[in-house]
Amino acid sequence: MDSNQVNSTSTQQFTQVDGHQIAYIDEGKGVPLLLIHGIPSNGLMWREVIPVLSKQFRVIAPDLLNYGQSGMPANADVSINAQRRILFGLLDSLGIRRAHVIAHDIGGGVAQLMAVERPERVDRLVLIDSICFDSWPIPEFEPLQKPGAEDDMALDDFVEMIRGFLPKGVVDTQVMTESVVDLYTKPWSTEKGKRAFFRNLRRLNSEYTLAISDELSQLPHFTLIVWGEKDPFQKPEYGPRLEQAIPNAKLTVIDDVGHFLLEEKPDQISALIQDFLNQH
Repeated sequence: MDSNQVNSTSTQQFTQVDGHQIAYIDEGKGVPLLLIHGIPSNGLMWREVIPVLSKQFRVIAPDLLNYGQSGMPANADVSINAQRRILFGLLDSLGIRRAHVIAHDIGGGVAQLMAVERPERVDRLVLIDSICFDSWPIPEFEPLQKPGAEDDMALDDFVEMIRGFLPKGVVDTQVMTESVVDLYTKPWSTEKGKRAFFRNLRRLNSEYTLAISDELSQLPHFTLIVWGEKDPFQKPEYGPRLEQAIPNAKLTVIDDVGHFLLEEKPDQISALIQDFLNQH
């Protein structure tokens, strides 16, 4: 197993799952928490909450396949359904049979698939500005899903596009500092990264979340749904729909924040997660 220091408190480790390199952070001891990021982020999205949660839990924060420091294979399936299989494989490799699952954006779709398919392996769910039903892909990404779109965009233009996109996901744009934007854009800032990003875009479609929409009513898990009041990407009206679909769900709306809640309100999100897990 290899490792790479990513900041002063967390070390990124690497393992093989289904023949692919998967990068992940593994911090703390206790009941396992699996943190799943979305697009265009990576596992470092959780960097502000990991030090808090790892005081009580074992926190696992992977980079999804084709994201961050995980492998970027040219021909692999990177749909949310394939990511579900990869994450079950990661948990298996770490000897974890059951975990709380906390997820953001498309990670929330992966989490829903995991809970529907193997409910015994998921303890509690936290879904943060999660894709669901037909809430995705967002219109901003649809033109980029066309075949050959990456060939029409120079690398520098592509990186600038991503850098310009990120501040649109927050209300307080000051939180999207140069260093934060760099954290998100660095994995995409090569020709290989650019092509990986477009492969990810082409697997953004609602077929899997629509397919399980009826099965959400059978989920036994206590579920916390968190939504940014001013999320421009995952529209806030989907929060109540998801709450109604999952029997043991509760929705919390965070005022005056956008899609990237973990950048705008990391302390509040950490406290919400802790309170929810300790309450049940």
